[in-house]
Amino acid sequence: MSKAVIAVLCLGLLALSSCANTVRGFAQDSAQTGNAVGGATDRVLRAGAQ
Repeated sequence: MSKAVIAVLCLGLLALSSCANTVRGFAQDSAQTGNAVGGATDRVLRAGAQ
């Protein structure tokens, strides 16, 4: 294989790795946001019930 093909393959793998990390980060952020909103909703409902 030529050096150009190897370079393109390496760049492709790097791009795929970056995309996977971004997707994983979005999933973690979504879960954390859901937990925060759920906790805030519970606190508001408890405060209103008093």
